[in-house]
Amino acid sequence: MERKKTFKELYLHHEIEFEEIDDYVYEWGMSDESCTLREYLGLNEEEEDVWISVGEDALREMLDKLVE
Repeated sequence: MERKKTFKELYLHHEIEFEEIDDYVYEWGMSDESCTLREYLGLNEEEEDVWISVGEDALREMLDKLVE
């Protein structure tokens, strides 16, 4: 069975818009996934910390720098 791509993978490959992160958070919350939200989204610890402590715009900027 093929592994589902994470939010981060899809976003970095320009397959989805950043705003879809909210849909992924909802999907995780409604699922039986045993992984953490960070793992489900494909974020590392630093990205998660920025997202939580600074906000979505800061996370988007951080991810956007990975594809420049």
